[in-house]
Amino acid sequence: MTAFTQDRLKTVRADLEGPVLRVRLNSPETGNTLTADMLEELLAVLAPLNDRPEIRVVVLSGEGDDFCLGADREEFAASLGADPTGAGLRVIVDRARRVCEALDTANAVTVARLHGRVTGAGLALAVFCDLRVGADTCRFRLPEVALGVAPAWGGVLPRLLNEAGAAAVRELILTCASFDAARAERMSLLHKVVPADELDAAVDGWTGPLLRRPPGALPLAKQVLGAYSRGGRLADGGLLDAQLLSAAAAAAAAGAAGPGAAAG
Repeated sequence: MTAFTQDRLKTVRADLEGPVLRVRLNSPETGNTLTADMLEELLAVLAPLNDRPEIRVVVLSGEGDDFCLGADREEFAASLGADPTGAGLRVIVDRARRVCEALDTANAVTVARLHGRVTGAGLALAVFCDLRVGADTCRFRLPEVALGVAPAWGGVLPRLLNEAGAAAVRELILTCASFDAARAERMSLLHKVVPADELDAAVDGWTGPLLRRPPGALPLAKQVLGAYSRGGRLADGGLLDAQLLSAAAAAAAAGAAGPGAAAG
């Protein structure tokens, strides 16, 4: 965001171009998997957004072949190995929730620029953005059930249900099936689908009009939309996700270590 902030970032790149902040997941060798360190860096960039009214648009993208391959499962396993109670894992998952909350509640309009594979927690990050454009070659997947854990990363389930609808989300979670950009657009997980070489033009096509709006209008519109969206839900279990996911992961790890366990 500023020179002193960027100096401390290793897995995230943040470039401020006037009123537009471009945030890029910057660990292409891992498929931009979301580690505890990357989440901490994302929080450092995103959490102060509402103290920076000059930032009016945030564009979230990923370096390399894929936007994001999801949470770091090896880190989950290592955390559980160090503390089988799941306390360390709960810290990571709570950090994920705060990152998603920062995207959701930012006064700036948040835009997800998606390419390659968008998996699990990567889809959670994207769905918390206000606007989403994807390359026509994108592939999406929610693999949590296949991995023996709950679809609880970042408090994403209520957001997914609200954006894409209960029937579609139920199928995707239970079957863990991969789906393409065209289906993502039909479910409103994407607002636009374009060829990969037109992604930047599509983002710019949104950014220009957004920056022409009166400065106070967009934050107010986001607050009203958010209030109606959250008001339609009787309860939001996102605050319980850290406990739910850590308990499920611990149970899955115990089962995998048991007699006769086999990979599915």
